[in-house]
Amino acid sequence: MVFKRRDRRPIWKILFEFFWPRGGWGRAAMYVKHRLHRLPDSPEKIARGIFAGVFTTFTPFFGMHFVVAGTLALIMRGNILAALLGTFFGNPLTYVPIGVISMKTGYFLLGRGPEDDHEVHRSLAGKFLAAGDNLKDNLFAVFTGQDVEWHELHAFYDEVFFPYMIGGIIPGIVAGIVAYYVSVPLIRAYQHRRKGALKAKLAALKKKAQRQADDAPKAD
Repeated sequence: MVFKRRDRRPIWKILFEFFWPRGGWGRAAMYVKHRLHRLPDSPEKIARGIFAGVFTTFTPFFGMHFVVAGTLALIMRGNILAALLGTFFGNPLTYVPIGVISMKTGYFLLGRGPEDDHEVHRSLAGKFLAAGDNLKDNLFAVFTGQDVEWHELHAFYDEVFFPYMIGGIIPGIVAGIVAYYVSVPLIRAYQHRRKGALKAKLAALKKKAQRQADDAPKAD
């Protein structure tokens, strides 16, 4: 195949690069920043997209963040590509603190006690895995005729998903607002600088063309 990799990466390398991209997270962040700056929209529209992307990372809809961010950007009349790039605010290095903050806030808003707050640190990843196994077993049960068991999924919804969803709203809005107001002046300054550079380049090309036009009769 034309687009198939010649050097097939081993599984361990794929997993390692998921948590630590080639070139590091700093280089990945720089790539996202340059892509955001070069988007052909107003700074406010791009920043609204960034708000949508950052806010989405505080929701528990893993695997659907692009869809949620794009839909939210569409509703807010923000730049959809900026929203997709904004979801990179959530990555393997930030998902744990985002999850802990969201669930702690959710437990607080739902009036749950310290014993529930301890569950955030002890078994957040475990409950995600248990819910996934429960869902997988139920899918197989459709074909094998075994009893369907929803206990783990119910516990996941009650102890993780719902508190995460409720608790992620406030910190998500705060992080999104900060990202918005930081992004607008940076994007505007970059666009003005880039516009000035393009004007200077265009003026130089016009000057060169004029010089060539003036020299043409002399050559004859």
